[in-house]
Amino acid sequence: MNLRSPLDRYRLLAYIVGTGLVILFFVGVPLKHYGHPAVAQYVGIAHGFLYIAYLLTVIELGLRYRLKPVRLLALASAGFVPFVSFIAEHYTTKYVRARQAALAGEPIDVPTSAEFD
Repeated sequence: MNLRSPLDRYRLLAYIVGTGLVILFFVGVPLKHYGHPAVAQYVGIAHGFLYIAYLLTVIELGLRYRLKPVRLLALASAGFVPFVSFIAEHYTTKYVRARQAALAGEPIDVPTSAEFD
């Protein structure tokens, strides 16, 4: 990953936000109920800030690759449910790469000299 493309930035933040949410949900919240709120507090704050960065990359990805609003809404809500961001990242990467390959394989409609006669 070189983080120069919006897709690479999105993928990185999807993994970070997803991992933070899993830690928060399965470690921080149970520890909070047993009297140890530090993990939930710090991971929750970090997840909140990183989720904002994740949303910005989702918007950038949507604008760059002209994703449909329904897909953008699904990507934005993937940061709220544990493990869903990993699934959404997989299918979004597959979709964007297939679109890029399709666009790269299309011939450009350039007039030839035969069309000018």
